[in-house]
Amino acid sequence: MRKGLDSTEEKFLDGDNYPLEMPLSTPLEESQEMMYQAWEATGAKRTSMALRALRISPDCADAYVLLAEENSKNTGEAIELYKKGVEAGERSLGKGFFKTEKGNFWIIKKTRPYMRARNGLAKCLWAIGEKETAVDHLKEMLELNPEDNQGIRYPLISYLIELNRDKEAWNLIEKYYKHEKSAPILFNRALLLFRQEQNSRKANAALNEAIQENSFVQLFLLKKKETPSILPKFYSIGDEKEGVIYASQACPAWKNTKGALEWLSKASHEDFY
Repeated sequence: MRKGLDSTEEKFLDGDNYPLEMPLSTPLEESQEMMYQAWEATGAKRTSMALRALRISPDCADAYVLLAEENSKNTGEAIELYKKGVEAGERSLGKGFFKTEKGNFWIIKKTRPYMRARNGLAKCLWAIGEKETAVDHLKEMLELNPEDNQGIRYPLISYLIELNRDKEAWNLIEKYYKHEKSAPILFNRALLLFRQEQNSRKANAALNEAIQENSFVQLFLLKKKETPSILPKFYSIGDEKEGVIYASQACPAWKNTKGALEWLSKASHEDFY
């Protein structure tokens, strides 16, 4: 996996070739080329290259992303760096670009540093309790890139449920359920059904489907398996890493839904139906 990229982002990465094999004509292109090399570097060299990239062009959003991930001492510092990355991306793309290319972000490669910076900002804002603002960022990112190459939908659905914004969560579930069987889609679908119908036959069937696709989620949500202090950087659908990543995102939504964890604990029993 390329360093500096989220697990879901790596999973959906589409044709991003490092380094660029084309003439560099602007300071931003030069600094971005340096960042592609920085992601592949190790140790202090990564930071050094990010700082050099910013000296070449202060509009290099990826440089702020790397510094936020590796040099920030706390979440507050990370937020400031991610904000600078978002601002750099906005400057480099231009205001008109967001209107004319809405729906095509990530497909256009030069938008990716901006999207990485905004994703990092949203995660940090959620972590410090600015949850509504974090959700707003994620929703706007989905509008910019409906194909969702970064997997924004996965934490977003869990966050919406935690905030009792079930209708919005349902809209996302309905959009993706027919085409994918990932843990966040299946388990959140089951949870939403339980919130509506309790342990109805439909809710039970949905939970059974989810467990069949990834049984690790049940273990982590019920604390039968310890969650590691550092989450995996990548995963495959159905594996343990996917299970722990989803459980870490969705645990509050399950805990805050009365009876949901008890319902989940009974799902392995023969008399579940």
